[in-house]
Amino acid sequence: MSTTPSGARIHRATLIRGDGIGPEVTEAALQVLEAAGVAMEWDTVEAGAEVVQKYGTPVPEGVLDSIRRTRVALKGPIGTPVGGGFRSANVTLRQSLGLFASVRPVKNLPGLKTPFDGVDLVLVRENTEGLYSGLEHQVAPGIVESLKIVTEAASLRIAEYAFQLAQREGRSEVCTVHKANILKLSDGLFLECARRVAKGYPEITHREIIVDNCAMQLVTNPGQFQVLLLENLYGDILSDLCAGLVGGLGVVPGANIGEDIAVFEAVHGSAPDIAGKHLANPTAVILSAVMMLRHLGEDDAASAIEQAVFQTLAEPANHPGDLGGHAGTDEITRAVIERLE
Repeated sequence: MSTTPSGARIHRATLIRGDGIGPEVTEAALQVLEAAGVAMEWDTVEAGAEVVQKYGTPVPEGVLDSIRRTRVALKGPIGTPVGGGFRSANVTLRQSLGLFASVRPVKNLPGLKTPFDGVDLVLVRENTEGLYSGLEHQVAPGIVESLKIVTEAASLRIAEYAFQLAQREGRSEVCTVHKANILKLSDGLFLECARRVAKGYPEITHREIIVDNCAMQLVTNPGQFQVLLLENLYGDILSDLCAGLVGGLGVVPGANIGEDIAVFEAVHGSAPDIAGKHLANPTAVILSAVMMLRHLGEDDAASAIEQAVFQTLAEPANHPGDLGGHAGTDEITRAVIERLE
């Protein structure tokens, strides 16, 4: 890391603009970071559905090499074909780079009316195995087998991360989500590992909940949860459900964390139907950049941007289509920047 003539730190990071609306919303985040006075040196690389024909893969080796060098990346949404085609670029990044923890904070934004108040939780999802290991094969015509991989090492690692996060953020409870009443070996191992880790954090309450009951509790009383610890599939599904509690995927940030590499990204899709129209909500990518800044130690700039986003969305005139308004990507970006000046 170098510094500017004024002594400000210059952070090197990888930039993946993504597919569909990705270039529009990542550009919005870059403009906001610049307005906040954060000095970034970007290594821009191509990844996603739109580069498969050029490279034969959605994640060229140069992308992985760049992230390994910079150790930090900001990523726009990447499209994945349903039921065929290439393997998910997101899964490839997580497994190739050892990004074992998907971290998705979900909380109410001030001034944004949603069905529930008092939502402030973090989902910590195991990111490298489970049913997303991609180990599938056809046993016989009309019969397909998919293997769910759960290991002690990965389960202990993600549980440790969840309890450390709770400790770091001053949260008093971690709730492990499982289906060990049916999947007694796989989910049983995940739950047993969480129990073992919990013993090392006596100041933090450890609660257990079956995944279907958790889904019901989230849509009736979400304020009861602080940190949810989940394996891969459950975390994928419930993180989207939780986003719906506070306004949708357009306002929720995300991060994929490894031992020494972190990739920050919005959790929504590439929305090809509105790509190029500058209608997309850039909030999720901007708030993902806020998470990146905190990871880099730029807490003041992170807080300033976060407050500017909150103030912007508190005004209905700045609501995009997914929040029931008519503001476009550029209008929202300008409104956030004005509040930073």
